[in-house]
Amino acid sequence: MIQEMKIEEIKKILKNVSPQTKIYLGCDSERFKKNNIWWSSYATVVVIHIDGCHGCEIFGTVETEKDLDFRPNKPTLRLMSEVYRVSKLYLDLKDVLFDKDVEIHLDINPNEEFGSNIVYQQAIGYIRGVCQKEPVLKPNSFAASKVADRFPSI
Repeated sequence: MIQEMKIEEIKKILKNVSPQTKIYLGCDSERFKKNNIWWSSYATVVVIHIDGCHGCEIFGTVETEKDLDFRPNKPTLRLMSEVYRVSKLYLDLKDVLFDKDVEIHLDINPNEEFGSNIVYQQAIGYIRGVCQKEPVLKPNSFAASKVADRFPSI
């Protein structure tokens, strides 16, 4: 079931699920041109896998802002904005995540052949420093590369 991102509602759900519940946080962006101006649309999601085996609740939000990257093949600002958004989401939920299995998924490829690799070290360091978590990267970062990529169309 897909629901709009409501932090207090998500916290209420997380307070009432078992420690076996798994939480996945992710963000993905898309660059597009409208009226000769480049924009980025950011989809940030929370996937709550209840008890690790009883289906999922998906919450998300989509925000759009001007894209300030001047080199589309090296989208440093846009990719780091994804990292900032997912880390903010983690911090917003942190007080109810202490006994849960939480993964932070980044839509970043560790392979140097791909454009998203440009922020590889920076993104990992930011998540480690701010969230005290080891981020999950492509190809295993389904919350970012699959769920957020398709939100809100799912």
